[in-house]
Amino acid sequence: MHIKTLSALALASLVSAQTYTACDPTKKTCPNDKAVGKEIINIDFTKGANSFFKNMVGTTLQYDNKLGAIYTIKKETDAPTVASSRYIFFGQVDVTVRAAFGKGVVTSFVLQSDDLDEIDWEWIGSDQTQVQTNYFSKGCTETYDRGGFSSVANPQNEFHTYTIKWTPTQLDWIIDGTVVRTLKASEAKGCAGFPQTPMQIKLGTWVAGRKDAAQGTIEWAGGITDFNEGPFNGYYQSIKIQDFMGGDGTTGAKDATEYQYGDKSGTWQSIKVLTGTSTEDIDTASSSKTSTGSSTATTLSTVPASSASSASDSSDSSLPIDSTLNNKNNDGSSSSDAKSGNVVTGGAGKLAMSIASLGAALFAGAMLL
Repeated sequence: MHIKTLSALALASLVSAQTYTACDPTKKTCPNDKAVGKEIINIDFTKGANSFFKNMVGTTLQYDNKLGAIYTIKKETDAPTVASSRYIFFGQVDVTVRAAFGKGVVTSFVLQSDDLDEIDWEWIGSDQTQVQTNYFSKGCTETYDRGGFSSVANPQNEFHTYTIKWTPTQLDWIIDGTVVRTLKASEAKGCAGFPQTPMQIKLGTWVAGRKDAAQGTIEWAGGITDFNEGPFNGYYQSIKIQDFMGGDGTTGAKDATEYQYGDKSGTWQSIKVLTGTSTEDIDTASSSKTSTGSSTATTLSTVPASSASSASDSSDSSLPIDSTLNNKNNDGSSSSDAKSGNVVTGGAGKLAMSIASLGAALFAGAMLL
């Protein structure tokens, strides 16, 4: 990237990760998060809309029986986006997607918590050889050294399956079954801490190449978007969601209905897994320490949902929902394991990722328009 991009770092301090949350549990008491729980969510968007996801304000999607959900950009303020109605507390999410073409157009697959922990996949419409990965802890953007680039063949013309596998000790980004990046919790420190609180899933496309965007953001996105070349379509074909319920897929609770912040620390150890039937503590002694500094074996608190004070469904806690959406459910269930491969990180591209940290904020902001 051009050396002038360095000047954009000052701008990056003004807009960064998804800085909007309706209720931050590290600052006040918030509604509990509805859990995916033991159910494996398997959605085929070629069959149409699904009630597990809710349309954000201004979002209208079309569906194709081969391509799946169509996310269309026709103007600067378009940002078609859906958000999950339930949360995962560690887990694995596999999304099969074909990114949108277009200079300045961004396709995003994001996990985000109420206290602004975040895990990202992002595709720039003019970059036909790479996908970008990023993560944030509590919305902190004082440093810009956590982004990465991973090679992928022709992401705007070909479907690929992109996976986030997230446990208390490790975070893997996976493409078509091969691990392309790994973050160890023990290595994530300070502002660049490890994401660890229950997360909602968001799928969308948006415009970073707006004429009113910061110059650094425009450069990161490949330039000003030319809408004469549109419309720009991104295609989400399918998604599979597994909730590890506070564990790593082998440890953790046996089921969950809600997740409750036990205090304002924002650590995974403080999260209570609520169920309708169980009061047992779930042993997670096999988990090593996270960036919170805990090095001792811990137990995951599990209490009956009926005994906890819970407000209404918090699935709309991050951004406005289109309450008029009336989707049909086509959930199924199955299970599979991702294959491991070579681990790579951003390397020479990390300077550009200083600007990439601007992206999710604009993603969130665009959805509010």
